[in-house]
Amino acid sequence: MVLVTGATGLVGSHLLMELVRSGQPVRALHRMESDLERVRNLFAWTDPALEGAWGQIDWFEADISDIPALEAAFEGVEKVFHCAGYISFDPADRSLLQKVNFEGTRNVVNTCLAFGVRRLCHVSSIATIGGHGMPVTEEDPWDPARTNVYSTSKYLAEMEAWRGSQEGLETVIVNPGVILGTGQYEEGSGRLFEAVHRGLRYYPPGATGFVTVGDVVRAMCGLMESGHSGERYILVNENLTYRELLGRIARAFGRKPPSRTLRFWQFHLLRSLDWIRSMLTGSKRKLTGAGIRGLRDPKEYVNGKILDALPGYRYEDLNAVINACIRHFRESRSEA
Repeated sequence: MVLVTGATGLVGSHLLMELVRSGQPVRALHRMESDLERVRNLFAWTDPALEGAWGQIDWFEADISDIPALEAAFEGVEKVFHCAGYISFDPADRSLLQKVNFEGTRNVVNTCLAFGVRRLCHVSSIATIGGHGMPVTEEDPWDPARTNVYSTSKYLAEMEAWRGSQEGLETVIVNPGVILGTGQYEEGSGRLFEAVHRGLRYYPPGATGFVTVGDVVRAMCGLMESGHSGERYILVNENLTYRELLGRIARAFGRKPPSRTLRFWQFHLLRSLDWIRSMLTGSKRKLTGAGIRGLRDPKEYVNGKILDALPGYRYEDLNAVINACIRHFRESRSEA
């Protein structure tokens, strides 16, 4: 039995499709408030044949913070894909990030060890990799001086995964860049499509690594079927500036690409206004000092380690996935 945490998220939902295609028995963890129908609709949109395979999935309601529920879910499990996590860069979410990303991973690792799980694939992030210079590789150490609340929580989660490895759990970690894929446009990277759809005139400075959700899923499955253990792998399809990425999305939408860069003084002004808005409304902050500092420190990531580890693995066409996202975005909103 294969178990997937965070099964209704972007990576988790696409991973389920890959596992179902391969005929593996799958148990999928979801929280009580998770939208299973959205995931089922994604299955049908991606491949009508997958809708009929929906019943093969053993859906199990469990929060990774609920240890008794986790223990019940781990009965008979041999492999675990740990995709569950929380994304926020708002310092006000520090406690929640620690609870979900750090403590949740600790619970998953401990339950793996207690129930004799053989292999674990932990989904981390390039946010945990330092790198003052470029290019950045898996060997670049964590830099506590250049961090934010999200990356700190993910780094601590990695430490728990490595602890499991030291205690006998065969462990691999993937460090994806910004993940692009069909399914979610209200949160995470999906908001880039929503923003461009509404119309963008400005683009932020800086650059980072981008990867498709299909690339991530295929790497995870390949690593779990391989003999590799005790290693982490950067998953980045292309290193792009935000102007380049947003321009690609805009052109695929048939819209004019953003042509004006946001200056750092504008970011700091917007950050102050965002703080005031958050204080008055209780809503989450969208701009933080750590986030702005990150834009001043663009990184270029080396993506070759996974190619060496998995013969035949190739990154897919990023533009094709952007086009697929836009088709799904429009159809899910019943656009002409």
